[in-house]
Amino acid sequence: MTFKIIPTVLAAAFALSTATFADEAIRFVPENYPIGMLNQGDTKHIILKGANITNKEIVLENVFGQGNGMSNFKFPNKIPAKGTVTIEFDFNSAEMEGQINPVVVLVDTTGKPYLANMDGIVKVPFVFSEKLFDAGYYAKGEKREWSFYMWETDKKARPDITLDAESAKQFAMTTKPVMLNVDKLEQIKEGGKVPGIKVTISTKGLTREGWELKQKSIRKIVSFKSKKYPKATPDVLIVGFWK
Repeated sequence: MTFKIIPTVLAAAFALSTATFADEAIRFVPENYPIGMLNQGDTKHIILKGANITNKEIVLENVFGQGNGMSNFKFPNKIPAKGTVTIEFDFNSAEMEGQINPVVVLVDTTGKPYLANMDGIVKVPFVFSEKLFDAGYYAKGEKREWSFYMWETDKKARPDITLDAESAKQFAMTTKPVMLNVDKLEQIKEGGKVPGIKVTISTKGLTREGWELKQKSIRKIVSFKSKKYPKATPDVLIVGFWK
């Protein structure tokens, strides 16, 4: 899945710091807000309710989400002693999948953080046999090609994916209809009962511009789109190194 705004190392450090300094002056009920199951790309309006259990007023400076997908926060400037608090925001599950554990962070005017924890599941419409591919040492203009299988989560129809406009600038894609045996995810085979496709993506000449000029590593997200599931954000990742 997928929180992409805060890099992994920074997110871990931030989580450690908030866990260390946050206290329970503000308690939310339930302790872990159940987002439930969302389809990838769905947006849900969330309302968190809690209380200031101290004898002092808490003045909030900011409220934000740890990670991406959270926006349009509404919160009070002040939470009275022994008073209640309501936090509202929109949560979008694009680019996420599987188990998710988002965190909302409230920060008061002294810099002290208070956490509101949530959990949920994001259901994706497609399953990939592989999602990470190695370009190796790559020079500009070289061709690389990778193949993998895809099928729908419900195993009833073939995926209708195409490359999105941005990915089509650097990659080409072909598909072949197949019937798959998906009993063992580590050993996907043709000749089964599940309708799927064999996808082959190839480089059209990877670009290197902007911040990429400062790095030797390659990290390219190849994104797809689907008419059947227009909100879904299926993708694979290409990694490697520039020669």
